[in-house]
Amino acid sequence: MAGAVMGAGGLGAGTPDARAMTGGAMAGDARAMSPADMAAAGIPITAAMLAGSQPQALPRLREDLGLHPGARQPDGAPSWTLHDPASNRFFQLGWAAFEIVSRWRLGTAEAIVAAVNARTTLAITPADVKAVGDFLARHSLLATGSPEATARLVRLARARRLGHAMWLLKHYLFIRVPLLRPEPLLQRLAPAFDFACSARFAWLVAALALLGVGLVMQRWDAFTHTFAAYAGWQGLAGVGAALGFAKVLHEFGHALTARRFGCRVPAMGVAFLVMVPVLYTDTSDAWKLPARRHRLAIGAAGMAAELVLAVIATLAWSFLPDGPLRAGAFLLATTTWVATLAINASPFMRFDGYFLLSDALGMPNLHDRAFAFGRRALRWALFGWDDPPPERLPRGRERFVTGFAFATWVYRATVFLGIALLVYHLFFKLLGLLLLAVELGWFLARPVWSEVTVWRERAGELRWNRATKRTAALLALAFAALVLPWQRDVGAPARLGASEAQGLYAPAPAEVTEVLVRDGDEVKAGQSLARLRAPELDADLARARVREAALRWQVERQPFDAGLLQGGEALRKQWEAAREQVAALEQLVARLELTAPVTGRVVDVADSLRPGTVIANGERLLDVIAPGPRRGDAFVDEASLGRLSAGARVVFIADRAEAPAVHCTLGAIDRLRLPALDAPALASTFGGPIAVQRTRDALIPTEPLFRLRFESCDDATLPVSEMTGVARVRGEGRSLLGRMLKAAWTAVASEAAL
Repeated sequence: MAGAVMGAGGLGAGTPDARAMTGGAMAGDARAMSPADMAAAGIPITAAMLAGSQPQALPRLREDLGLHPGARQPDGAPSWTLHDPASNRFFQLGWAAFEIVSRWRLGTAEAIVAAVNARTTLAITPADVKAVGDFLARHSLLATGSPEATARLVRLARARRLGHAMWLLKHYLFIRVPLLRPEPLLQRLAPAFDFACSARFAWLVAALALLGVGLVMQRWDAFTHTFAAYAGWQGLAGVGAALGFAKVLHEFGHALTARRFGCRVPAMGVAFLVMVPVLYTDTSDAWKLPARRHRLAIGAAGMAAELVLAVIATLAWSFLPDGPLRAGAFLLATTTWVATLAINASPFMRFDGYFLLSDALGMPNLHDRAFAFGRRALRWALFGWDDPPPERLPRGRERFVTGFAFATWVYRATVFLGIALLVYHLFFKLLGLLLLAVELGWFLARPVWSEVTVWRERAGELRWNRATKRTAALLALAFAALVLPWQRDVGAPARLGASEAQGLYAPAPAEVTEVLVRDGDEVKAGQSLARLRAPELDADLARARVREAALRWQVERQPFDAGLLQGGEALRKQWEAAREQVAALEQLVARLELTAPVTGRVVDVADSLRPGTVIANGERLLDVIAPGPRRGDAFVDEASLGRLSAGARVVFIADRAEAPAVHCTLGAIDRLRLPALDAPALASTFGGPIAVQRTRDALIPTEPLFRLRFESCDDATLPVSEMTGVARVRGEGRSLLGRMLKAAWTAVASEAAL
């Protein structure tokens, strides 16, 4: 990102701003002028000035300040910029503020008022001069010659001094590390960059883009599979190098463009945003440029550089050999520039997109100014406070910045919440919880509390009106939704079927050779239902038998053969392993003949169960259900388990839209955690809602689950075959807030091992 380091604040035409342009230093001799001096300077002397007492002299301006002409504001008014080189901050001044500051050497408010009113069409008062003086003092722009001024600066320094905890917090959230003073390097690169900014270079890039896309389209399949082909360490090295090069080029795009327009680039380096490294370039001098298009060019230069790099990488991919370089070129051509546009072009954070939008609108300090409008709109909507607008803007512009403020708040809340969760998972749990609390407290809770504090201070202004009635109604609804135990049902993934039922699945990739039953046939336990053939499995079994026979012969010959005798016990263990492999393969081959596990009826025969059809491993083929009452199982998490008790009402809603709801009664509740899921249809690996990890022998739930058994179902609506769906179980009513607090405390206690 191009980090424009600037101060927040300004004065001019009633608008707080933060801009800077070009110019030289100004001195601040503030000796109070006598009437003779004023007459010699052509300043009118009023009767009030002659009759009054000696005017109070104004403090001097600092001699290192710079006052520069700026760009015109959106309404056409001129602006100027005051530059504080000591803190590298910039302050935009309107016409009246500029006239006052430029005449500060007159020494008294009365002299400045008289001079401005005489020489311009403005009509200012001593109060305006005092406001400018307060602004200058607040930002330490006045010389500190008197003991009072020195004492004031000492107080400010002490107030700004951070304690150890706040210092750690501030530098944990954001810290910059300058790595390079780029001015000499930028000067050497300037001639080459001049060509990159020419029309000839633009036409060249366009031609290369067309050529690169044309070559890639001829090998589109190979291009789209590039990353999969280089997913190893070499590919990662190429990807890492490409990503780093793209980001360095991005920052040099900002720096070289700023240098081209005469700006100084004092530093380039890396910034850590919540310990996430982000490259930055100090382009503060861009605020000195009076031409808005130049500032826009600096802001867009980084993204433009990555787009040019993407064009070159697209063309290079067609000529590079297979390897890390090609993987890196693929990343540059497809991913990095898209990610850059998605992140840097966003105006909601202080990245390139923010400064581009700020320059395009001609609104420095866009976030702060938009937030002021957003707070005003929020207070009006909640309490009906008709505060004056923070500044005068056209109606359409005011609506835009207000909407922009709310969009920024939503975007930042989402981003900061994601960063907080990322930090939580990066560290060991106790530290992760602490950092999570810091993130949420600093970025989310602190701004909210700051606004709530303003509401409390203005509580005396509250009136019973339409807005407060609406707010009270919304608060009542929120209170009811959070505090009242209105939600009693517990929803859980479930299955419903026969008391004794078994689904049959393909044990391996195979071909159906014979089908002996049809849907609805009555069968007995052990009866053959279908036969499968797996040539690869047969070949594996044959090889395993040959290896087992060879090892058995070696074990039998071992006592009589000196060479085999050296194998010792290891040879016998190899033979035992081979025997186990043969036994396992024989069992798998035996399962290729599907037999009825129970006496009952065949249901839900799959369409793929036909002779000659090739089926996949684990594919469901048919079900066999035994006669008798139906029953179901549901699986709930630990938080819901305590709300349930036996005998509760259960409503099973099948996934099939045509199936009616089934009413049952909750029976046994397993209080022990489910070790493995025995309902494959509900597992995520087979498209179900329960997240599982598949091992060789079982489906292991990723989160603690507990089984509920429901029975005594309504016979009139029972399904013929096993069905999956959702069980709504009537439980103890608990408020949403109570459940959230309990879940949070459970997470904290388990993660921190309290």
